[in-house]
Amino acid sequence: MKNNIKNLRAKHDLTQDKLAELLNVSRQTIISLEKERYNPSIILAFELARIFNCKIEEIFIYQEG
Repeated sequence: MKNNIKNLRAKHDLTQDKLAELLNVSRQTIISLEKERYNPSIILAFELARIFNCKIEEIFIYQEG
């Protein structure tokens, strides 16, 4: 799923390691999310929205098909 995680992470001055620590996931998970190889659980999506102080729809771009 397309997402804005890398841009939002940079905007909030977070490294992949720091974001992973905040989410209690591995850095590999962050890398996979940013490269759009992994779709997060709904809980992880809500946690990302909380950290970035935005709506889930501002992070993830849903495309049908």
